[in-house]
Amino acid sequence: MDYDSVTPTAFGASLRGIGLNLLVRDVAAEVAFLSDLFGMKAHQPSADFAIMRYGGQVFQLHADGTFATHPLHALLPETPPRGTGIELRLYDTDPDQAVARAARHPGAHVLAPPADKPHGLREAVILDAEGYAWVPSRPLPSDG
Repeated sequence: MDYDSVTPTAFGASLRGIGLNLLVRDVAAEVAFLSDLFGMKAHQPSADFAIMRYGGQVFQLHADGTFATHPLHALLPETPPRGTGIELRLYDTDPDQAVARAARHPGAHVLAPPADKPHGLREAVILDAEGYAWVPSRPLPSDG
């Protein structure tokens, strides 16, 4: 699918399985953060919306105003953090490189520096300006 030219109707009709839609105050800032830190690709970015691609997976960013008639809109906090309680795990991103790039983004906060974990991953936790916890990770080298 050509995400740069797909119509909203065709894109919506193509979605299957589980979807992820993040509500954000500033779509452009979130696109810059996700593109720079994690190498994500933005498609059709605007002030209100972007299709984000990470590997073969897609998700959506929507500005708060696009949800003005949605029941969730009334529940949005005035200030972050918004994403408390959810981890957005990126299994194909080097955590050391992502943490190094985080310093370039206002509002980004390294909650947990890169560390080798007993479940076989090296990972970090980076909060974005919206309060979402992004967890870049890579498998640890195998023992043989």
